[in-house]
Amino acid sequence: MCTLPLHHAVLALLTEGESHGYELKGRFEDAIGPQWGGLNIGHLYQILDRLVRDGFVTRSQVTQSDRPDKTLYRLTPAGQEEVRDWATTAWVRTGGFRDELFLKLFGASALGTDALDTFVEAQRATYLAELAGLSRLRRTHTDDPLVTLLLDAAIAHTKADLGLVEGAIDRLAPLATAADSAEPCQDHEPPSLREASG
Repeated sequence: MCTLPLHHAVLALLTEGESHGYELKGRFEDAIGPQWGGLNIGHLYQILDRLVRDGFVTRSQVTQSDRPDKTLYRLTPAGQEEVRDWATTAWVRTGGFRDELFLKLFGASALGTDALDTFVEAQRATYLAELAGLSRLRRTHTDDPLVTLLLDAAIAHTKADLGLVEGAIDRLAPLATAADSAEPCQDHEPPSLREASG
């Protein structure tokens, strides 16, 4: 059984009919590229090899007189069943919410109010720049409903992160204030050594 989302995305592309690697790459990038990014052709062929090995896809050669032979990939009944099972099952987050943002908030609040203020302002500016870029993309991608949905999701996530960061100063103020008033760490000589040298 496939376990990686890109494998399933390739199966989903093949539900539209047989295709060769570069066609699949282009269709993937047209559909999901603005948010996912480019798909490396070498990686795509590794995925296709795995799908062939697992019995989800077949591979055949087509001879061309004026160009090199073309390899076509076609979904098998097992592949059709696999992609249907995957596409109709709810997605469950398995990695938790491990995000460097929270580690940075932890680190900044541990350093005190100045560090927390500096980080929050820098992160806020970054999110505002991301929102501006996403909004420009959204205005230019209006003809593909999947791409607009992905961009709307990215905008919503970024706005949520922006709201979280903007509220961080108030919510983490007790930690940052406690860090400001804490005594800085000092290296103390162990008593036995102090006594021995005295």
